[in-house]
Amino acid sequence: YMSPRHQEALGHLLYGTGQYGGFVQLTGEVGTGKTTVVRALLAQKLDHLDVAVILNPRQNEEEFVASICDELHVKYPKKGSLKSRVDALNAHLLKAHAAGRRTVLIIDEAQNLPPAVLEQVRLLTNLETDKEKLLRIMLVGQPELAALLGRPDLRQLGHRTTARSHLTPLERHEAAEYVGHRMRIAGGDPAVFAPRAI
Repeated sequence: YMSPRHQEALGHLLYGTGQYGGFVQLTGEVGTGKTTVVRALLAQKLDHLDVAVILNPRQNEEEFVASICDELHVKYPKKGSLKSRVDALNAHLLKAHAAGRRTVLIIDEAQNLPPAVLEQVRLLTNLETDKEKLLRIMLVGQPELAALLGRPDLRQLGHRTTARSHLTPLERHEAAEYVGHRMRIAGGDPAVFAPRAI
């Protein structure tokens, strides 16, 4: 079930995969459908797009960049430095760009990113050609993420945001539509619940 707000959020994420997409922020309380929107994005037929999804943001910088490399199947020295991992990632991104492919990094539960890793995220947004970013980044998280990116020491990251979307809880009529949608998906009769029960 995609409410108008979910469709708008999906539109922001789709924009973030495009030529001018750079840094996209999607926030919402627990249970508002952030993961559903990300899944809807991943279900799209997005030609020429490589996606890395980080589900566990509680990592140090080396582990974080290694996780991105692992997601994109980038070979890097296992005992190398952070620089060697970033260099390997950058070389991969340049090669992908030359082949006409775009690369997107989606970080879920991004409100849990340690400050040092957030700084690494900012540095990764510097990977670019003369015309476009090599890595499009989507931060998905709870409302604390917006507050985190609003901190003075992270303002450079906040200024690079090209699209922001915030999911709010469903309205009463949307909740009824949602229940009806789920009943239809399950093969049941949406009218089984009285309006008062909804």
